[in-house]
Amino acid sequence: MSLSGNPFRGPLAPASTPYFFEMSLPCRSAVIILCSNLENNFMADAANKYSENTPGKYYVDNQCIDCDLCRETAPDNFKRNEDGGYSYVFKQPESPEEETRCKEAKEGCPVEAIGDNAA
Repeated sequence: MSLSGNPFRGPLAPASTPYFFEMSLPCRSAVIILCSNLENNFMADAANKYSENTPGKYYVDNQCIDCDLCRETAPDNFKRNEDGGYSYVFKQPESPEEETRCKEAKEGCPVEAIGDNAA
């Protein structure tokens, strides 16, 4: 691995690139890894939640890709909108077990379309 100057910026990186390095592999090919220091903009947004969501802490926003993970993880709380092809919260958790499953669904959502910061 070659690094120069800033330990996170290699010789090919522009000065504005915060984290950059080049790694040489045994097969003489190079892999360039570029990591951004920008904030993650993929978390759920209560302003974009579906209207079918039952009012409360948990919701699904319009980034849902209908992967079924939440419905499998917390089937007592998430349903599918058949016409729109997305999930929504049809029942807020009412027990510690349901809360745990909803939290697992949120943490496992591949597009972070499940939020837990609604009123």
